[in-house]
Amino acid sequence: MKVAIFGQTYQESIIDYVAELLEEIKKISGQIRIETAFAEFLSTAIPTADYGRFSLKSGLDSSVDLFVSFGGDGTMLRAATYVRNLGIPLVGVNTGRLGFLSTFQKEDVRKVIQEFKAGAYREEERSLVEVVSDTPIPEFESMHFALNEITVSRKDTTSMISVETYLNDEYLTSYWADGLIIATPTGSTGYSLSCGGPVIVPSAKSLVLTPIAPHNLNARPLVVSDDTVIRLKVSGREENHLVSLDSRIASLENGREIIVRKAPFSVIMIEYTSESFLKTLRNKLLWGEDRRN
Repeated sequence: MKVAIFGQTYQESIIDYVAELLEEIKKISGQIRIETAFAEFLSTAIPTADYGRFSLKSGLDSSVDLFVSFGGDGTMLRAATYVRNLGIPLVGVNTGRLGFLSTFQKEDVRKVIQEFKAGAYREEERSLVEVVSDTPIPEFESMHFALNEITVSRKDTTSMISVETYLNDEYLTSYWADGLIIATPTGSTGYSLSCGGPVIVPSAKSLVLTPIAPHNLNARPLVVSDDTVIRLKVSGREENHLVSLDSRIASLENGREIIVRKAPFSVIMIEYTSESFLKTLRNKLLWGEDRRN
């Protein structure tokens, strides 16, 4: 069994949990690869010289059985840029706060390997969205995809922007707002949710368009089929606006047309039998909690 380990929050409090995971992998004579910068951080407390290394551009391939991310949901989003289209199953150990994507609690880290080895899980494909432009966007390089959402938003101004929006070449509307979020089902519990968007189960074949603080109050989130091609053009008082792919941001000139669509590949996430999306909703959003109960 080959396991890749990644983290981008370098806190001493997580070292003991990483050490527990390494012990479990050793018990089954598994092979270990650790992301280069994370390995350097761990080496101050854990001997890592005997483990393999990987980076964003090398060291990973489809022979890896499991990719373990230590951190919060932001770390999981970053982890998706490592696994890309390699088909490596991804699981998150939550050392952050909310943890919609990184659902495994750090105290149960040994179960990540134990339950995977026992087959007590299922693989769940998560769709991504990608941005396409007539000219390349250097900030995104070859990673022009997002697991949660693609967002256009205002820059260097307190004024609203207008987001001219077309669905499959048919005009929808021009959102007069602070921006527009195009979220996957995975991202429906992120930025989109905080802007009033719906919760969508991860297996749904859909995308949601959620305006950010729209001035036209009758503008509401819209759920569309995930094969919809969405074309956007931004105008406003300033010359530029922002485009973000999860946590990666680029500045584009107003009037430049971009296309947002479902990416041609998906990310595989592990859902353990002891965990589930619905359980996460109950635990994280406190669904069903009532002082009267």
